[in-house]
Amino acid sequence: MDWIETVIIAIVEGLTEFLPVSSTGHMIITQNLLGVPQGDPFVHAFTFIIQFGAILSVVCLYWKRFFTFDNTPAPEGSSLFQKLRHRFYFYWLLIVGVIPAVVIGLLAKKSGLLDWLLDSVEVVAIMLVVGGIFMLYCDKLFNKGTDANKLTEKRAFNIGLFQCISVIPGVSRSMATIVGGMAQGLTRKRAAEFSFFLAVPTMAGATLLDLLDLLKEDAAWATSHNITMLILGCVVAFIVALLAMKWFVAFLSKYGFKAFGIYRIIVGGIIIALLLTGHSLAMVD
Repeated sequence: MDWIETVIIAIVEGLTEFLPVSSTGHMIITQNLLGVPQGDPFVHAFTFIIQFGAILSVVCLYWKRFFTFDNTPAPEGSSLFQKLRHRFYFYWLLIVGVIPAVVIGLLAKKSGLLDWLLDSVEVVAIMLVVGGIFMLYCDKLFNKGTDANKLTEKRAFNIGLFQCISVIPGVSRSMATIVGGMAQGLTRKRAAEFSFFLAVPTMAGATLLDLLDLLKEDAAWATSHNITMLILGCVVAFIVALLAMKWFVAFLSKYGFKAFGIYRIIVGGIIIALLLTGHSLAMVD
């Protein structure tokens, strides 16, 4: 990958990470359009690592939520664990929410399913259309959230189960977790914000695993060029995601999912039509 390809892919990642359109799916499509070799271990790792760069923008934008603790006294008679859970409840909810993704993600990666999915633009196209159709109606199905509904451990865990669906490229982690939050009675805004928060430990774990796998398989990838491309990709994705995130929360709160559903159907439909007619997505074969 050269620096132009890196910047383009990172911009796509930053723009789509928090939108319910599948950032991984869009990066796979973009890589195919640019002619980036699929199946390369470094390309797979790059796809996940720059997502973590985008996710760090959450910590920057919501830093008060990440570094503010509950200083109110715990209920009398609480055990040490209960006192710690009370003080660090925000982090506890993230831990509970990320458990399902850890289990499913490790199983998918160990079985080789994840790498196969990352090489399949067909899967991305189909899931874009399927997810798009669902999004046309999900506002009516789940738009019953109120501010009175608090985020509990049970709700956090259930949202984490929804997140597992996003192991399939094209589904969208953002869509899965936001819909999961709405299904648990949260408002669109609160569901979107928890989706952002939950992305931090999820993508941190995925990034760490990919780096370890790269180092175990063959450290020859760690050339100065590749490392520079990783850093560049993370920085660009971080900046673009920071700009896109606030816009998305405002848009979603006001208009819902329908516009994103239409977009997904159009993009997925075009890709399916191209593939069925024997055309390659690569701009230069």
